[in-house]
Amino acid sequence: QSPVVESGGGLVQTGGSLRLSCVVSGSNFEDYAIGWFRQGPGKEREAVLCISTSGRITTDEDSARGRFTISRDNVKNTVFLQMNNLKPDDTAVYYCAVLRQGYCAMFRYEYDYWGQGTQVTVSP
Repeated sequence: QSPVVESGGGLVQTGGSLRLSCVVSGSNFEDYAIGWFRQGPGKEREAVLCISTSGRITTDEDSARGRFTISRDNVKNTVFLQMNNLKPDDTAVYYCAVLRQGYCAMFRYEYDYWGQGTQVTVSP
């Protein structure tokens, strides 16, 4: 079983909200930066948000600014992606990834572990 498991995806109407969860098994979760990526139909996988061990948030996706937020709970080994005011362009498979360092990176090849993804579909 993958050490990274996402959940919370589903079908939502435009303007709706979803909260994705990413649970990372194992120790040292508090030492890792965690990123969320997404891959829409026919598109490349792109970085959405990342949270460092200190809680600093990095985003590389203009469309996510102001609508998406990321947070972490080191007691539960979980990272959350809160998505508000969703749009059809947000339709994608959302992936959580673990970076075995404390600070964020926005290139997918830098990440060490990936989950299987959770589908988010936003209807018009």
